[in-house]
Amino acid sequence: MTARARLSEPTIGIIANPVSARDIRRVVANAGNLQITDRVNIVLRVLSSAAACGVKRALLMPDRGGIRALLERHFKRTHESVSWPEIEFLDMEPTSTVDDTFQATRLLLHAGVAAIVVLGGDGTHRAVVRELVQARARIPIAGLSTGTNNAFPEMREPTITGMAVGLFASGRVAAADALTPNKLIDVHIADAVRGDRRDVAIVDAVITHDRSIGARALWKTNSLDAAYLAFADAQSIGLSAIGGLLHPVGRREPGGLAVQIAHDGRHALLALDAPIAPGLVRSVPIASWQRMVADEPMAIAATAGTVALDGERELAFEPGQTVQMTLRENAFFTVDVARCMTVAAEQGLLRSGARPIP
Repeated sequence: MTARARLSEPTIGIIANPVSARDIRRVVANAGNLQITDRVNIVLRVLSSAAACGVKRALLMPDRGGIRALLERHFKRTHESVSWPEIEFLDMEPTSTVDDTFQATRLLLHAGVAAIVVLGGDGTHRAVVRELVQARARIPIAGLSTGTNNAFPEMREPTITGMAVGLFASGRVAAADALTPNKLIDVHIADAVRGDRRDVAIVDAVITHDRSIGARALWKTNSLDAAYLAFADAQSIGLSAIGGLLHPVGRREPGGLAVQIAHDGRHALLALDAPIAPGLVRSVPIASWQRMVADEPMAIAATAGTVALDGERELAFEPGQTVQMTLRENAFFTVDVARCMTVAAEQGLLRSGARPIP
């Protein structure tokens, strides 16, 4: 039976990145690194709690890092004692690159899942959102933080996230209560000769002076030119913390923030100490900053360099190419875990028995 033939069954997707939090920032900043067994335990907690709240099927991204192997071993050992959803691994050959996340997201969209649970850092979540935005899909994601820089995914017990996703996927909490719209930065590189390129950042798009991508993870501040932020939280780790400590902009409030970095201290309006990676606080010379207004493109001043998307250099640009940053609001949806659980409590969705407890 095909996936589409069983859409009446509450179904979720899970994308668990086995190699998140293994970039150079983990070495230079003493960042944490979840072991494969820890990631497997997170997936198991999500699955069991989602099943308890009505999820019947779960489609999982396969991998070469050991998550699938450990999960299958665990399912065989506990299939009679634990009520798991029906588990199916997506029909794809993993490559241990970001292409796995891209392909898995497309397959989950085709299967018609109600929501996608993502385990990873900002980069993994961006990869999922990029595919959703390109497909103009409105399927929500629920993020769990397992990366190096985690400005976007919230730190939350996976059991609660699984329950909230299950309540939404099974239709017990309506979309109007369960889902929250999110902003992103739309990056457009125009090239009349080689063609235009587009990509997105769900937290920050940063311009650097580097002429090549090199090591993708960005952690040296002396190469920064400008940062364009969908939101700026003063409690964040990563490049978005620069904006968060200058002029906080909430996830849910309108607008974003553009920050211009000075080339040196002599041309700076001020210097700001910012936590650009776990355990790594650096002084950043600030030239200026201003609010971004939705759907109003901002042209960057640099003529060549790279664009880092959510902490990783992804796009190089050369003289003759123009780069624009545009804030998009209501661009994609996430499951509002706190709201789902509040609604469940208020409506008694998790109660049983003939007499409700007052």
